[in-house]
Amino acid sequence: MGADWMGEDGVKLAVSALADESLVVLPTETVYGLAGLALSEVAVAKIFTAKGRPSHNPLIVHLGQVSDVVRVAVPANDRWQRLADALWPGPLTLVLPKHDSVPGIVTAGGDTVAVRIPAHPLFLRVLSELGQPLAAPSANIFTTLSPTRAQDVSLEIRAHTAGILDGGPCQVGIESTVLDLTTDVPRVLRRGVLSAATLSGVLGERVAEASSEPAPNSPGQHPRHYAPRATITFVEGHHNEPGLVFESASSAQRLMPSDPSGYAQALYAALASLDRAGEPHILVQRPPTTPEWDAVWDRLNRASYEPGGR
Repeated sequence: MGADWMGEDGVKLAVSALADESLVVLPTETVYGLAGLALSEVAVAKIFTAKGRPSHNPLIVHLGQVSDVVRVAVPANDRWQRLADALWPGPLTLVLPKHDSVPGIVTAGGDTVAVRIPAHPLFLRVLSELGQPLAAPSANIFTTLSPTRAQDVSLEIRAHTAGILDGGPCQVGIESTVLDLTTDVPRVLRRGVLSAATLSGVLGERVAEASSEPAPNSPGQHPRHYAPRATITFVEGHHNEPGLVFESASSAQRLMPSDPSGYAQALYAALASLDRAGEPHILVQRPPTTPEWDAVWDRLNRASYEPGGR
């Protein structure tokens, strides 16, 4: 069972365990990640086993600096560089042609690789001292809630790790935007806090919005994903109120931030708290449907999805 680590000693313990091809839970600005050596088939296989993740679901490779991109990818143009200069470290994942150094297990046998530089000082310290890229999908069992606090990492995941590096609450709270740069028109594959409009402004060209069709070269595409054990039902509310409310079956209420960034940051922690309380059903006041709420709606729709509907 993985121990909880903090500070400088925690960084050293994490680096040592990762170098030994063990798994470690690390904090990012988005969610906590289950990390292992990205170029080690042994370590990556442990990630898939721990999460119960299907082999067709690719992983994101986390890098410590921009110059590391060419270690794992073979960019076809300078689009990635413009985005990296403007938005890394940060919650943006870029899909690029992969380098032969990347094992097929990481990319689900595909010829592209997803890469990003996380914006969390502890993760960056680990990457710097380790000197190797890390695969680090959400530290959750496949399709369940992603943890945004160390205490939200499940016992099932802890059992597969050497330790958890506690970096406090995640500041973004939902997974990174995934942008495919291998097509003529760059396309968002997974919504995040960085919108297509924002990315288009950086690139100076059109960026296509996420499609309703799952993309095989991106994580986070399962219809039910990032979901609590409880069922979720949406109810109408008043968007001019100072906040949005989660209401459980027992009538306990949780006031949510009224802005999309604050809501995203608080979302998974709120759902995790209600799950721990054993709530079987959660009522969620519908947030606004304006474009800046698209990423929040993506996560809410996946969290509430049930085959065949209700």
